[in-house]
Amino acid sequence: MGDGDSKVFNVGSRKSQLALIQTNQVIDDLKLIHPNYEFKIIEMNTLGDKILNKPLPKIGEKSLFTKELEEALEAGDVDFVVHSLKDLPTILPERKIIGAVLKRLDPRDCVILQEKHKNLTLETLPHGCVIGTSSLRRTAQLRQKYPHLKVSSIRGNLNTRLTKLNQNKDYDAIVLAVAGVKRMGWQDKISEVLNEDNLLYAVGQGALAVECQENNYEVLSMLSPLIHRETLLTVIAERSFLRKLEGGCSAPVAVNSSISDNIIGLTGMVSSLDGTEVIKETLETELIGENTINDHDEISNGGSGEPRRKRVCQRASYCGISPGEPPLAHKSDLVAVQNLGINLAEFMIKKGALRIMTEARKQGASTSAS
Repeated sequence: MGDGDSKVFNVGSRKSQLALIQTNQVIDDLKLIHPNYEFKIIEMNTLGDKILNKPLPKIGEKSLFTKELEEALEAGDVDFVVHSLKDLPTILPERKIIGAVLKRLDPRDCVILQEKHKNLTLETLPHGCVIGTSSLRRTAQLRQKYPHLKVSSIRGNLNTRLTKLNQNKDYDAIVLAVAGVKRMGWQDKISEVLNEDNLLYAVGQGALAVECQENNYEVLSMLSPLIHRETLLTVIAERSFLRKLEGGCSAPVAVNSSISDNIIGLTGMVSSLDGTEVIKETLETELIGENTINDHDEISNGGSGEPRRKRVCQRASYCGISPGEPPLAHKSDLVAVQNLGINLAEFMIKKGALRIMTEARKQGASTSAS
């Protein structure tokens, strides 16, 4: 089918304002490449959207913000779905693949303060001020770094949390992802951006992921130009780290990654829920560089004359992520970043990471973050 042909794709999305902004961003990017294609957004609520009276770990379910979208994908009701990558488990359901990860926005966290605390920071807030967050990762780090503050659970989408901050007296500040705040157009509300010394971020935070069926070669081919190389490499490293730790939103796990001069560095952290016990380590590995190399599946390219769609079927994925068609990074780099995450996790496991995470999960499931 050529670009001149009319084609309609159904796109799955959560109903929140931020989710729809993100979905429309993906659609806008696709329309630049395929101006004659049409895209229809199918909105739906997930379990995580419906249950707002419990902290996330107490709900006791995986895929809190993705399951319903993936069920629609499996049923053929949608052709692809748009997620915040941090919401996607590191092990996807059968026959699913992340067909594209878009260029990552700032992955760090930020603080939005009540108006009465204007010009203050977390460090200078008065003793006993209450910080709202729905994340065990943030809770643990805030308790470690800012022991003079109280941390309390706050649920709901970004609009709901901002309303709770402004209209209730329960919170003095909330901590949110910079990327989500900027996508909402709320840059002017940010009081403080938390760097690596203050708070490490969630695996995949700031990146958008587009998930589809692994055998939907038409969609995979369409999504491939959206992939951003540096984002691809860093999030594969992060997700491999998390997968090896068997972590998720039910345990305080955090990361920081960067690429400079063909060196990728990955910092990982696991913490007790109260922040008193922390393991934090960093590893680096060298990358080959920018070259796009078609060496991922030598058998499929070995003069067989097979059509492109069949070659896509045989291409490897890395922690559930497609490297693109053709791949945006050398196979050795993709393997290297995947191994970087695994090696960092194994190093931290030897230092007791799994014990800390298990205890944090139990505590998080039995008590609210307060």
